[in-house]
Amino acid sequence: MSKSTVKKLLQSMPKEEIIAMVLEMYSARKEAKEYLEFYAMPDEQGKLEEYKNIIREEFYPQRRREPQTRFSVCRKAVADFKKLKPSADAIAELMVSYMEWATKFTYDYGDMWEQYYNSVEINFDQTINFIITNDLWAKYETRLVKCVKWASNSGYGFADYIAEIYEIGKAKAQSLAPKDPTIT
Repeated sequence: MSKSTVKKLLQSMPKEEIIAMVLEMYSARKEAKEYLEFYAMPDEQGKLEEYKNIIREEFYPQRRREPQTRFSVCRKAVADFKKLKPSADAIAELMVSYMEWATKFTYDYGDMWEQYYNSVEINFDQTINFIITNDLWAKYETRLVKCVKWASNSGYGFADYIAEIYEIGKAKAQSLAPKDPTIT
């Protein structure tokens, strides 16, 4: 069913039916409940911390268990947070935190497996591009440099690739930065 079909259906329904349907969705679907609660009373910082904890638990669990490092869980946390439509800065904060834990984990525990490195590289590249697109480079650059440092002890070309992604991102961010008109 297309969005326009749903729109026509909703426009033809009485207000009471729409309210009943929304309340039914609220009760039936966890995602709908979370979205509606955030929409009604947005607590961006609280939700950000909730999603950061999901990701942190994959690398540095608070409960006594081994780290799982499930990138699927981390990617889902980022995607679910984005669906709430928080600010670009909050999304960037979540993405950078994710990369900090992933690169620090390699620093703390040594060499990882190839798929681990591939996942971090892909996500680091997405994080850099998101930050550039949303003009947040100046705010997050120091933390990105820290990620490069933490990756530097790793093997299999991982450190070089993370550094390369950072350098390309930095050049791109600088090229897009507003030019100072007083400099000739």
